[in-house]
Amino acid sequence: MTSTTDIVWLQDNLRIADNPLLHFNTPPEQLLCLYVLDQRWLEPALEGDDTPRLGPARLRFLWQSLMELRGELLQRGSDLLVRIGDPASIVLETAKTLSAREVRVAVHSGYEESQHIERVAEHLPSGCQLFCADSGYLISENELPFALNELPPSFSAFRRRIEKHCEFSEPQPAPVTLPPWPDAAPRGFPPLKAVCEESADWQPDQRQGFVFVGGELAARDRFQQYLWRQNGAESYKKTRNGLLGANFSTRFSPWLARGCLSARQVHQEVKAWEAINGSCESSYWIVFELLWRDYFHRAAQLEGAALFGHEKLSPANKAFNAWRNATTGVPFIDAAMLELKYTGWISNRARQNVASFLVKDLNVDWRLGAWWFEHCLIDYDVASNWGNWRYVAGVGRDPREDRYFNVLKQASHYDPKGLYVAYWLPELATLPIGLERQQPWRVAPSRFGVPYVEPSEWQRWLVAKTELQETDE
Repeated sequence: MTSTTDIVWLQDNLRIADNPLLHFNTPPEQLLCLYVLDQRWLEPALEGDDTPRLGPARLRFLWQSLMELRGELLQRGSDLLVRIGDPASIVLETAKTLSAREVRVAVHSGYEESQHIERVAEHLPSGCQLFCADSGYLISENELPFALNELPPSFSAFRRRIEKHCEFSEPQPAPVTLPPWPDAAPRGFPPLKAVCEESADWQPDQRQGFVFVGGELAARDRFQQYLWRQNGAESYKKTRNGLLGANFSTRFSPWLARGCLSARQVHQEVKAWEAINGSCESSYWIVFELLWRDYFHRAAQLEGAALFGHEKLSPANKAFNAWRNATTGVPFIDAAMLELKYTGWISNRARQNVASFLVKDLNVDWRLGAWWFEHCLIDYDVASNWGNWRYVAGVGRDPREDRYFNVLKQASHYDPKGLYVAYWLPELATLPIGLERQQPWRVAPSRFGVPYVEPSEWQRWLVAKTELQETDE
């Protein structure tokens, strides 16, 4: 009798615990766990620009996550096969070779990823079924108090209905053992250097406030550090707009993005903290942010390809290049863009400001900004990234054109001493602490060194705009 073989096709759910793909009503006799890196992510996506969609910081974090996942699977009697190419083709080829009983995959919010799943569903060999699970969200689709196509148009309406009608389920435990590896199945895990030499050599800037390491273990360590040792859930709402340091934010997002951590695991840990310390506005606000994440993902599932805009993406231009290269001449923007480039992460406050500045002040296609974040961010996920950019741009769901951040006012409020800008632009440290560091052209332009030797086009523009605003006020 032929043994039964299932394939667990992993995407952004790189964890053992709370992973429905690893729980079976009828376990197979053999199990193959497969991750396929889409070859297109390593290729340029923008005409006239050789920058790949998947940058070195995110690829490095991904590979760390995969390596740890493989170790966890090996401890349970399984393994992880990592391939590079067209995901649907590789999954179908593997299913045919192994005469698989079932291909198990999590529903994905990304349009391309969903298209891969649809292709697999349409072309599975005879006798093989597709099992799709809702995984990683705070509220699964069948728990929503409305049909997915009736998703409220705004997050506020979504949150009110969820909080009124829903209970959050507990995460599933990690399996103790898993079915063994198929006898005829290949094994393989390409070294990162063979995938992308730049990622293998990439190291985050030593100035970063926190070192991100991929995998479930590092996610659990962050729980312990932030929630229990730092007591972060007591102050999160007050500190979350910070710019410097390791603990003004939870920093859970990279592990959530790659699925090393699920939203329900975060919720469970917050509730455990509240059981000992009591609930407060800050602990609630962590769950509030998880609900935002759920909303963006459900919206992305409805939007499909429209999430990325209908028109062809504009090529890079002078304003966009100044923005991504941190040469706009606006310290608050350039400091954030340098941090993003050199660490793969920036705070939520910085993200909102650089996005608003690109779209509303430089009048650049918002999709160029979303694409650059896709390249840079360790915590990139398609729904949250593109959904947030659409939100700032005032398009898509809940459209508003007045979501504008006055960069100079934001800088004076959130970095009043200029410590953040001087941290990433050390030439500013020679200027007096305070407003002078945010607007050096007003006090000592001759002392403002590289990369601002000459007043830039963007500096001159901002000076004129600032004077006009002050006149209006």
